[in-house]
Amino acid sequence: MIIGIIPARFASTRLKGKPLKDIGGKPMLQHTWENAKKSKLLSDVVIAVDDERVYEVARRFGARVEMTPKDLETGSDRIAYVAKKLFSSEIIVNIQGDEPFIPGKMIDEAIEPLLFDKNVAISTLAKRITNVDELNSPNIPKVVFDYNNFALYFSRSPIPYVREVASDKQKLLVADIYKHIGLYVYRKEYLLEFTSLKQTDLEKYEKLEQLRMLENHMPIKVVVTEHESMSVDTEDDLEMARLYYQRQRENF
Repeated sequence: MIIGIIPARFASTRLKGKPLKDIGGKPMLQHTWENAKKSKLLSDVVIAVDDERVYEVARRFGARVEMTPKDLETGSDRIAYVAKKLFSSEIIVNIQGDEPFIPGKMIDEAIEPLLFDKNVAISTLAKRITNVDELNSPNIPKVVFDYNNFALYFSRSPIPYVREVASDKQKLLVADIYKHIGLYVYRKEYLLEFTSLKQTDLEKYEKLEQLRMLENHMPIKVVVTEHESMSVDTEDDLEMARLYYQRQRENF
C-alpha cells in the first residue's frame, strides 16, 4: 500500500497554530488533505498531529488522524512514528501540511519512480526557477542533480553558481536552476533508517534535513515537475494563499 502522511505541528515557530489557519472558510490542513485525496496512486491519507485541537478539527472534517508525541523534532520523525503502526504500508509519502493547494498529480509524479524502478528508494520534486525573488530567497531551497536525476546537493543559497553573468536575471536565462519542493516518497524501511540517523554537519549548517540522506549515501531521485504549489510559512504567505483561493473560486 502507498500511504500519504501529512505532519501537522501546532506550535510552528513563524506561524503558531498554522494547520488551523482559515483559508476561505476551511482550515489550511483541510485544504491539504482534500487535495492529497485527489491523488490516484495513494491508498490512503493519514494526518499526524501533536495537538488535541488539531486532532479534533481533522476528525471533524473526516480525516484519519494519528496522535504523535510533542517532543518529536521534525515532520519526518512524526511521519516515521505513524509509519511504524501502518504494517501494510510499503511506500510512505511525506506531504507537507502547509501546502494547501498541492495538486494530486504532483504527488503522483513523485511516487512513480518507486513504482517503475525497484532501485529507487527515495524521491522528491523540483521545479525550474523563473524569477529572481525565488532564486535569492533563503526560504526556498535549491537543488542540483546529475544526468540521471539523482540529487547532488541542496542549499538555501542559489546553486549552481553561474560565473561571468551580469545579473541574477541573466543567471536564470543562462542556467537551469531548480527549487526543491519538499514532498518526499520513501520505501518504508528507508524512512525508518533515515529518521534513526543522527543529524549531520551539512544538515545543521543549511537547516535542511534531506542533506542527512546525502551525507549517509542515501540516493534521492529528483522528479522535475511543471506543477506549482504554495508553501505557507508566514502571515504574508497566509494572506497570499487566501487571495489565491479567492481568485480560484471567482474564476471557477
